[in-house]
Amino acid sequence: MTTPDFDRSVRAPDHVLVRELGGESLLLNLESETYFGLDEVGTRMWTQLVDSSSIEQALVALRKEYGVEEDVLRHDLAALLAQLLDHGLLVVVDAPT
Repeated sequence: MTTPDFDRSVRAPDHVLVRELGGESLLLNLESETYFGLDEVGTRMWTQLVDSSSIEQALVALRKEYGVEEDVLRHDLAALLAQLLDHGLLVVVDAPT
């Protein structure tokens, strides 16, 4: 799957359960009965993705928080996002206008 445009938004579908423990997260897709673990940075990326009005806004917030080069962060965020979308843990929606 390709990564959506960063002007789009993502959300967790209703069939995904998320539990955070000690800064790390476990995501469970109830439809496929598969789970996905996120470390602290992955958990922070997840939170920003689902709480932001667009993927680009999540990128901006994460860049401010971590002070990493934009190209590196964009690549890492796109890679995680592609995995989450492939596993049905996130879905793409239009960003609010």
